[in-house]
Amino acid sequence: MAQKEAEKFAQSDIFEGMTSISALLNAPDTAANDRRILEVLVDGVRLKSKAREISYLRHKADELGFSVSVVSADEISDLAVGNTHGGIIAKCTDRTLPEFDKKLISDNGFYVMLDGVEDPYNFGYVLRSMYAAGADGIILPRRNWMGAAGTVARSSAGASEKLPIFVGELEDVIDGFKDLKYTVAVAGIRDSVSIYDADLTTPLLLVVGGEKRGISRALLDKCDVTVRIDYSEKAAFGGSLSAASAATVIAFEVLRQNKG
Repeated sequence: MAQKEAEKFAQSDIFEGMTSISALLNAPDTAANDRRILEVLVDGVRLKSKAREISYLRHKADELGFSVSVVSADEISDLAVGNTHGGIIAKCTDRTLPEFDKKLISDNGFYVMLDGVEDPYNFGYVLRSMYAAGADGIILPRRNWMGAAGTVARSSAGASEKLPIFVGELEDVIDGFKDLKYTVAVAGIRDSVSIYDADLTTPLLLVVGGEKRGISRALLDKCDVTVRIDYSEKAAFGGSLSAASAATVIAFEVLRQNKG
């Protein structure tokens, strides 16, 4: 068990379960995601119960040039980190994360910069929420959790493979968005306004930091507005929401303000 727990933080290009694998097969743009499946492994005991999924995978294998192999449950268990793979995993290539470039950014988009999210599961949860809220792309520091691709894909329900993701020096990235006339909003408390009072219409870059390190002073000074989430008067605790929860609440307020 300790080995499996450690592996979730390691480099992993093993995708587990049909949700993650299907997300990669249906990633919308090869320019945004160059990861490819090399081989799909299927538990031989589940050939009958997974006949529909296996038929689909074999069809895609002929189209895209990967193999589908029937193996033992033990072989799949040795490669998988989790237990929710359903007897199907895929060996994949690495994904190249392009450098941030203003030319790749939409004129009137909604982008999210993540800094300091220190767990691959939480990172995946954030990506899932940002995808659901309609984010056009994610900006990350060069040190990030996309190397633990299998874990991130599983916790994001495949959203990590569908989102355009860029890396760069975060201060330079903010300058680039400002050159494009984007408003830069950061989640925080000091000198903040409620998300319900702030103008979160696009074009917008939302900056979200992790619970432990937060956002650096240098980044904060570059942002146009600091936004907070107002809690219920019944909430009497002194803490704050997790980064994943806070990012979700703010992102869906962005979605609400930009509907129509």
